[in-house]
Amino acid sequence: MRIDFDPEAMNSRAFYKLLTAVVVPRPIAWVSTLAADGQTANLAPHSFFTVACTEPPIVQFTVVGRKDSLRNAEATGEFVVNFAPEPLIEQINATATDFPADLGEFDAVGIEREASLRVRPPRVAASPVALECRLHSTLRLGNSTVVFGQVVHAAVREEVVEDGHPRIDLLRPLSRLGRDEWGATGGIREVSRIRYADWQQQG
Repeated sequence: MRIDFDPEAMNSRAFYKLLTAVVVPRPIAWVSTLAADGQTANLAPHSFFTVACTEPPIVQFTVVGRKDSLRNAEATGEFVVNFAPEPLIEQINATATDFPADLGEFDAVGIEREASLRVRPPRVAASPVALECRLHSTLRLGNSTVVFGQVVHAAVREEVVEDGHPRIDLLRPLSRLGRDEWGATGGIREVSRIRYADWQQQG
């Protein structure tokens, strides 16, 4: 027995809550941008986030409505995706507050910043990974905008890297779930893909 939900018959907010409860876990892009005046540094979490392309390396995040991250990225052509680790959950959540556009979240929340290498928006100093991006394009879909950024530099803290590769247990990624729920890394399983040639041999 299933319960049926019809998006055309439901309030859009109610169906949004359903979607975000079942499309889980969602990685978090903690996006830092600079306002057009080059002064105000904004920082906000976006949980509609993934890799869009590998060559060239492009990541994407979605902004619902018109928010500072989108306006600033469009105005300056740059942004940074900072990794969202479990120890920083309180700060990440605080930067989701609807501060006025002229009040940057770095300052309002008291988050230390560091200079980026290839773009102007600052990085979060305590974040273990920063993906410096130049705006590739945007795509408007209904009430939302998908922002695509080409990664021009990746900065990873050496303490989370082993044998040249980041370790998931040291990164400790946060994810968003439904309602006000957040997820942390639990049990980790390694399962190798099976090549078709090997699949035939198993048969």
